[in-house]
Amino acid sequence: MTTNPTTTDTVTEAGDHSVVLRVSDLRVATTAGDEILHGVSFALKRGEILGLVGESGSGKTTAGLACMGHFREGLKYSSGSVSLWPRGDETAVEVVELDEVAVRALRGSRIAYIPQDPALSLNPAMRVGEQISEVLDIHGFGSSESERSARVAEVLGDVGLPGDRVYQKRWPHQLSGGQQQRIGIAMAFAMYPDVLILDEPTTGLDVSTQAVVLDTIRRMTVANDVAGLYITHDLAVIREISDRVAVMLRGDLVEEGPVEGVLEHPRHEYTQMLMSAVPDLAGRKTIGDGTAGATASVEDVVDEDASDEHTTTVLMDSPLLQVKDVALSYGKAQILDGINLTLNPGECTMLLGESGSGKTTLSRCIAGLNDDYSGQVQLWGETMAPSTRKRTNEQRVGVQYVFQSPFSSLNPRRSIGQSLSVPLEMSGEDNAAARKSKVEDALDAVRLGRSFYHRRPGDLSGGERQRAAIARALVNAPSVLVCDEITSALDVSVQASIIALLRTLRQERQLAMLFVTHNIALSRHVADNLAVLNKGKIVDYGPTDEVLEDPKHEYTRELIDDVPKF
Repeated sequence: MTTNPTTTDTVTEAGDHSVVLRVSDLRVATTAGDEILHGVSFALKRGEILGLVGESGSGKTTAGLACMGHFREGLKYSSGSVSLWPRGDETAVEVVELDEVAVRALRGSRIAYIPQDPALSLNPAMRVGEQISEVLDIHGFGSSESERSARVAEVLGDVGLPGDRVYQKRWPHQLSGGQQQRIGIAMAFAMYPDVLILDEPTTGLDVSTQAVVLDTIRRMTVANDVAGLYITHDLAVIREISDRVAVMLRGDLVEEGPVEGVLEHPRHEYTQMLMSAVPDLAGRKTIGDGTAGATASVEDVVDEDASDEHTTTVLMDSPLLQVKDVALSYGKAQILDGINLTLNPGECTMLLGESGSGKTTLSRCIAGLNDDYSGQVQLWGETMAPSTRKRTNEQRVGVQYVFQSPFSSLNPRRSIGQSLSVPLEMSGEDNAAARKSKVEDALDAVRLGRSFYHRRPGDLSGGERQRAAIARALVNAPSVLVCDEITSALDVSVQASIIALLRTLRQERQLAMLFVTHNIALSRHVADNLAVLNKGKIVDYGPTDEVLEDPKHEYTRELIDDVPKF
């Protein structure tokens, strides 16, 4: 594999005074001595954003964190340089050579970082306004408390949130995931940094919120001459936000250049493969067929012992899953307001909506994880108890849930194999050897392989952890799979393989899916039907093509307009 980009990067030539941060021949290794970054070089310019793309495990986050002089546990700096030119200074600072005190002073003031998970940047015991104010206090912003208070209100407005005192007094748990992420972005922008490292910051955001955040990042980057490094697996977002793009593969930077040139005329075969795996709203291509590396065969993912059971259930008259007049409120807040939908064997309905629309609440009601609702959830015509604890074993096995965060279903203290064995143990099926065999088959089906049986979640990349979580839901051969944002953390090629896997399961097992997401671009690739949720109500519902081509509600039209165009 070549270690040099296939496109010449003129930005990195010496003497370019617009360069704020330059990474030169950076090598990073594990503490055991295995090199994982193989001489990576790139430069960040004032007022521009470099998109850094690659699959999970490619080294893109490691390279991004190195720009802040940070190396995760188990990793160490080997050689190369990370040079920062602060404003007004003629001499560059070598970031990787700074002591801990100096590098801490740099972070948050000159170099800011926005993580993928807002939980990593927000303190659950502090009000959100105080958290932004704390950044200003630590780095000595302004000359008075009133000046700092004005900056807090201003930066909240910049990221599309209310800047008033009432909103600032909210706790993180009172905000949706998208709102939490925008607080993290506000904290990063608060000090007007020179360099902004963004690690998948819009992954958890719906398309409307994502559009606001991307516009904010783009506008503030240009207005404040900030140099941005945008780490992501979403090539559609890269096209929206970046001036240049660099592609990483297994620790090597394999292609770099202007975003239009690289995305429209990719030279490296890996970049070409990534492009082929990107979902498009028009559905002009079928993702996950060969080009995305979807290698799971029917034999890998279908349990032949279950085939007769599923064939029999297809013949029943009742819908497989039916939601009838489901409503839920917390005090005066109406979270769900009379939801009705059905799922038949082998059918997939996408539940689409922005953060706070109620889509996760509804999916948890269906799975029995939230029992505060009124109305009915029926499986094969039989009303299930609201709580999963009171449902029959057959009902619990029949409806399986895949969480957005894989840590919700994987115990960090247990091996992957142990975590995946739990559903089989709880259902009382098989002996230990048979359970292990089913777990290994599930690991193969999601492209991890049975060698992952003895590994722990902490040893896996984000994408690998999510695939393990999906495997955990599949081991019991459910009838209904509730997928809550399960591809939001996956790079496009792994996402394509997961979609191909789910497509195979639907066809061969007649597995029904409720696919909860904010990623409308996946709709034609995933779903037969599309249900659009807005403020607890379904405002558009029908066959996917009909909803996309002739949306009845203004909210749906706005969502479609906000999708990044690729």
